Formats: sequence, structure tokens, C-alpha cells
Amino acid sequence: MKRTTTSAHKSDGFQRKKRKHSFVKPARDPRDEPSPENVEPGSTAVRSPSPFIDFDGLSRPSRGTRERKEECAVKAGTRLQKIANAVRTIIECLGEDPDREGLLQTPERYAKAMLYFTQGYQENVKDIVNDAIFHEGHNELVIVKDIEIFSLCEHHMVPFTGKMHIGYIPNKDVIGISKLPRIADMFSRRLQIQERLTTDVAHAIMEILKPQGVAVVMESSHLCMVMRGVQKTSATTITSCVLGCLEKRDKTRNEFFSLVGLNR
Repeated sequence: MKRTTTSAHKSDGFQRKKRKHSFVKPARDPRDEPSPENVEPGSTAVRSPSPFIDFDGLSRPSRGTRERKEECAVKAGTRLQKIANAVRTIIECLGEDPDREGLLQTPERYAKAMLYFTQGYQENVKDIVNDAIFHEGHNELVIVKDIEIFSLCEHHMVPFTGKMHIGYIPNKDVIGISKLPRIADMFSRRLQIQERLTTDVAHAIMEILKPQGVAVVMESSHLCMVMRGVQKTSATTITSCVLGCLEKRDKTRNEFFSLVGLNR
């Protein structure tokens, strides 16, 4: 179950055409194929039952992210220079002088910053989790709340920031609690929209841990809505993705929302 709310007033209800996101396409690399235990007997599917992410999360964005993950130092330098050249062009098109003192090193600085902001493309869930799954026989709600999130809106490439709350009910296995913020960071350090980011994190935890249920909620402020457009500086967007028993059981789901402070 997913839900999205925005504290600003809703605009007139008009429907937008549904877009086909690239994550519904078949995997482009053999390493993105689902593991045998995730494929039903006789199934011809080439993707895991959760179409939102793969363990490395790379088949959804593009083949280019695979190349970035595996490139050598020379290719990495070429990539940095291409970004810097593009930034210099932007500065010129804005009517500024890219050769003046204050802007002389800006293209390279910006290029390095963008590669840092999107370093989640170079990470994968399996490496993050490693062996930090433990059989404890625990079956009560586990929550890590107020995880600070920084990401870039893919529509305008400006930041949106906020907090994410992650909860799950183990199926006897628990995950090292530091891994939950790390998974959130991996997906947030990409070009994103908040709705997909919330869903990516929930499905990744469901896939890697196989718990009874998962709930992920994110509250954030979008600079694309603060600095331009409607310019609503106080608007907060809330998204959620609830899976498994947390979706099916109202009492358990409400307990999660209450503990993270959303039943207000």
C-alpha cells in the first residue's frame, strides 16, 4: 500500500498520462536476473516479483550506471571533464563569464559535487547488507526513525530533504540497524522522486530480509516547490509504502504510524 500527501492545498484534480518507468523493463545484465528461489516453477519471468529494484538497483536507471560503477580511473576522469564542460556551457548561457575569478573552478567543483550527490549509483544492496542478517527469533516491530535524507529531484535536479522512518516485523531474522539508513542513503543518492524513493527502500528491505512486513514513510521539503513554481516554503510532502502484514493489519500499521509520530 502506498500513499502520498502534501500539506499544501491540492490543485484541481486533473489526470496525467501514466508514464512507463524504465524499471518495468527486463534486466539488461545477467547479474540482474532473479535468484532461483524467487522464480515460481514453470515461470518464464526474467525479473523478480518486485519490479521496483534489483539487489544492485542498477537495471532500473540505465546501462550507463553500470558503466560508471565499473569504470577505470581514466574513464572516471573523462566523465568528470564532460560534466565540467557542460557546466561551463550552462554558465555561459546564463550570461556569466566562466573565466572570472569566482567561477573559474566552479565547473570542476560542481562536477565533483554531482558525482558525490549521486554516488548511490555506485553502490548495491548486497554489499551494503553484507552478512549483517542475524537469526534472533524476534517477531516484534523494529523501527529506525528520523533518518535524514538528501536527494535530487530528477525533474529539476534540485534537492529535496527530509526524514525517513523505516519499520519492519521480522520473520525471526533481523538486520543490523545501521544497514537500514545505509540502504536509504543508497537509493537517495540518485536522481529520484520521493514516491519512488520510498518504494525502493521498502521493496529492497522486503527482498533482502524476507520479513513479515515493512513500512517506510518519508517527510520532506522540495526546493523545486520552494524556490520556483508555487513557491510554498512551508509545504511538506509525505509518502508511504506499506507491505506484508503491516499493510494487512490495521492495528499493527497504526502502531507504526503512531510510533513515528504520524498519527497526529
